[in-house]
Amino acid sequence: MIDGKRVAAGLSAMLALCSLTLQAGEQPNILLIYVDDLGYGDLSSYGHPVIETPNLDRLAARGIKLTNYCAPAALCSPSRAGLMTGRMPYRTCIRSHIAGGSGTFLAREEVTLAESLRAAGYATALIGKWHLTSDLGSDTEPQPLDQGFDYAYGHDAFQIPMNRNPMNIYRNGVQLPQQEGFIGALYADEAIAWLRRRHASQPFFLYLSMAEPHTTIENPATFNEKYARLTNGPVVPIPSAARLDSAFKQLLVPRGPGEYYANIASMDKQIGRVLDWLDAEGLGQNTVVVFASDNGPVTENWFHWWEVNAHGSTGGLRGRKHLVYEGGIKVPAIIRYPGRIEAGTVSDELIVGTDIFPTLAAMAGAAVPTDRPIDGIDVSRAFAGEALCARTVAWGLPFPSVSDLEYAFRQGDWKICSTVNGPRTSSTTWRRIPSSWSTCSMQNPSARWRCRLHSRRSSARCHLESERRLQRALGRRPR
Repeated sequence: MIDGKRVAAGLSAMLALCSLTLQAGEQPNILLIYVDDLGYGDLSSYGHPVIETPNLDRLAARGIKLTNYCAPAALCSPSRAGLMTGRMPYRTCIRSHIAGGSGTFLAREEVTLAESLRAAGYATALIGKWHLTSDLGSDTEPQPLDQGFDYAYGHDAFQIPMNRNPMNIYRNGVQLPQQEGFIGALYADEAIAWLRRRHASQPFFLYLSMAEPHTTIENPATFNEKYARLTNGPVVPIPSAARLDSAFKQLLVPRGPGEYYANIASMDKQIGRVLDWLDAEGLGQNTVVVFASDNGPVTENWFHWWEVNAHGSTGGLRGRKHLVYEGGIKVPAIIRYPGRIEAGTVSDELIVGTDIFPTLAAMAGAAVPTDRPIDGIDVSRAFAGEALCARTVAWGLPFPSVSDLEYAFRQGDWKICSTVNGPRTSSTTWRRIPSSWSTCSMQNPSARWRCRLHSRRSSARCHLESERRLQRALGRRPR
């Protein structure tokens, strides 16, 4: 079992070492924006021909656009576990979607980015989606305040009943009355309010985790009108809870991509409000802004009834959310840091969501745990145009109802997807990146890869079992 006191002592020691490299006043503020189910091709700056995203396009123009960034997983909860801990999600026992009331959560023993930054002197806040617990109101499951955040306002898995007037918003563990307004505006308002009242002399870490464009969708009328030419028939908002109500489900019919496009445009506006506030207050110059999506999009290849009218774009990549193909994990990502990252640059280096923790920690002079495997690396050298060291990256996601491919491994330009029992064949599973990765068939480039794949897959399974034993020892249900 991981000893919490030893972890704390280790963090303190590492922090002391890190502080030697930073002088007082040099710590940047950090705004981490994580959005829900946005595809690689869903922004104008990433090639979408219709959706207008001027604020995120401006962010890209003022920073670095990552064109080879991959989420930690192809689904929400494991992606967020990887983001917060810098570890492959399977190491945290968060393998898939955390269902409400399941008793699954991110373990207290995990060290999060927020904990590391708070130990380095940061004020910390979560505004938006958490989804690393099965009940945001539980007093037995660790909550955001237990995992490094001074303040938390948001929802867990998805907004209920819909994007407008949500009823499942919690503030610091307490469920609030129904909130009035659209959820994107509520989160932008709350983010700005928290920034206003924080102590001005203290650096901040704000994790702004937006709900859009996760289905089901409801938008302000002005955005629906803007894309009305792409919507067939009247817009009928469908509550998320409609999955229990067949009368509502019958109203959810294909109407074209207009509502989805409007949802992303509305999200862009609210993110822009927060960015504009930072600039107006003179904080933008010393704030690292990181923007990324948690996983690939729901495309028009719908798996569930509540996905109807989602029209996410993978930018031509194979797959979608839930799948370990490129379309499920390769997503847009942008970083702005004035004076440190040259405006308008582009990087095609392979960067993963697990890299965000060690990279931001290095920028802030914060500690990264050394008592456990950390899969992410500090990738800041890529922001200056330098190449990163070669490495193998792994993903996993069980979704047997649509695919038996649970694992993906990538090194350089080569990637392999595998079932739990290994690749289906030795000669048709390998593909070269980047491409749509859908039709080409190449020989396995080296026999040593088959041995390496077997070793890594076995290692992942063994590590998962050891983590499960730890969970059972702590009296929790393993995931």
